[in-house]
This record gives sequence, C-alpha cells and structure tokens, in this order.
Amino acid sequence: MYIKRNIGWGLILRYSWKNLILFTVYAGVIFCAYYYLGWSFIDIPFQPLSVIGIAVAFYIGFKNSQSYDRFWEARKIWGGIVNYSRTWAVHVISFIETNNAEENKKLHAKLIHRHVAWINALRIQLRQPKPWTIKENKAVEALFDRHGERNISCNAAIGLVNQTEYEDLETRVNPATHLVKNQGLDIKACRANDYIDGFQEDQLQSCIEEFYNLQGKCERIKNTPFPRQYGYFSKVFTWIFILLLPFGLLDIFEDDSMATVGTIEPWYVFLMIPFSVLISWIFATMESIGDNSEDPFEGRINDVPMTALCKTIEIDLRDILDEKNLPENEQPKDNILY
Repeated sequence: MYIKRNIGWGLILRYSWKNLILFTVYAGVIFCAYYYLGWSFIDIPFQPLSVIGIAVAFYIGFKNSQSYDRFWEARKIWGGIVNYSRTWAVHVISFIETNNAEENKKLHAKLIHRHVAWINALRIQLRQPKPWTIKENKAVEALFDRHGERNISCNAAIGLVNQTEYEDLETRVNPATHLVKNQGLDIKACRANDYIDGFQEDQLQSCIEEFYNLQGKCERIKNTPFPRQYGYFSKVFTWIFILLLPFGLLDIFEDDSMATVGTIEPWYVFLMIPFSVLISWIFATMESIGDNSEDPFEGRINDVPMTALCKTIEIDLRDILDEKNLPENEQPKDNILY
C-alpha cells in the first residue's frame, strides 16, 4: 500500500515510460506521414472519435469501481482478522485455567503463537501468483524483487509450533486450514480436561469459526479472477481509442490552423503530438489503475498491506502474553507498506 500523499514521478515513470515512448513515436510517425509525405487523406473527423472516448471512459470507470470494491472488501476482511485475533488472545488467557501457573503460560503461548503462525501462513498462501496475475514491466517487477515481498517461500510456522506439528504441516495442501483445525482440537482437549466450561468452549470455537469464515472470504477473492469480459475488453477498447486518436487530432489542428492563417502551419499541426501523447497516457493510466486493483493480495504497491497487519497482530498478541522484546512495526520501503 502506497502511503505517501503524492505519488512521485519516479514511480509513475516506472509504470509508464514504455507507453510514453510508444505514444510519442506513433504520433510522430503519423504527423510526418501527414505533413512531409502529403498523406492528407489519413485524418479522420474527430466527432465519432469523441463518442468512442466517452464510451471508453464510462467503461473504464465501471471497471475501476468494481476493482476498488475488491480491494476494499479485502481490507475489511483483514480488519476483521485483526479484531478477532485480539479477541482470541483475550479469550485464551482469561478462559483457560489449569490450576498450574507454569502450565497456563505454556498453553496460552501455544494457542496464541499458533495463531500468529496462522495469519502469516494465510498471508503467504494469498501471495502465491495465479495464472491471471498481472505482469508488469521489468522496472516495476524489479521493485517487488528488491523488497522481497513476492512469491515468499518461507514457512510461517517455523518457531511457532512444535516440530511434530510443523512436519505435519509440510505435507498439507493448505497449512493455514490445518493450523486452525489444530486450535479446535486443543480447545476440545481443554474442555475434556475441565480447563474451560461449556460456555467458554463455545466462545473459543466461535472465534475459530470466524477465522475460517475470514480465511474463506480471502480465498474467494484470491481464487476468483476479475471477470475477464470487463478486464480484457476494457484494455481492447482503450487501445482502439489510443490508436485512432492521432488521426482525429490531425483533423482538429488542421481546421484550426486553416481558420487562423489560411494555410496549414507545420508547427501548429505539430501540437497534435504532445496532445495525443497526453490524452493517450491519461486513458492508459486509468485503465492500468483498474488492472492493479483487481487482485489485492499480490503484495504490490496498491495491495492490502498484509505483512504490516500481521506484524501489528503479532505485536499485540505477544504483548497480551506479557512477552518482552516485542518485534518492531513493519516500516515502509520506498513509501510502500507491504
């Protein structure tokens, strides 16, 4: 998640430098063919082009709105994970009582540390790429590689669960699911040992149920691509408009030049190049914004900052356990919070 109020031009150029070069060369070639080669027939009336532009703008607006809804739903889900994680920790330390202070600490730590393993395992699973994941240019991809937040290969359960449980998790398809399952089994054992009563068991199992609900909601977004009829044709329509735009601007600047001086001034028609580049860049950027909001769990610049949220939860839960030497909050890198 980008946290600086204004986006720097260096970051903007990482995304758009190829397009800017392409738009400039394309408009320049059309201008040269029109003016120097005398191909006056290539200009087209701007009126139908303006209708296309309006339609494309509405289409992109709808796509961006729906893409943002996916991001905001994902952020609300992780807000629920933060809240229920704190609830889980408070329930564990206030409900479970073994009549042995040392045993209490061990059991509380086991259940809370396993929960920390769960949130990080879920984060790692959500960041694994899918076939439909957007691919950026090398300059942008290098930014993610430098920060080490893409395609994470570490196992979040190391050091947070015992060796036997860790080895079992290595064989599982969905480790996060089994971490929550193990929480339920331990709560069942606590009830059998009379460490908790029936009401307390119900409260703890309700938290576990909610963790499964929240995980399932995350997986629904992750495993359901943005409808391709909107994502794909938005790009097609945008590029049709961009490719036609310089021909329509020739018509506009030629008419204005003729009306002013009676002849076509080359410097005046030449203005169609920067205006064509500017308008094309605006439409291409609007379309790209929707693409970058479709999948909010990829660890990209505008995605949900799951690493920071996991660290916040871990700090809170370890503090509830009265542990010392708490980890530091996740810090932004290049104004990006992961």
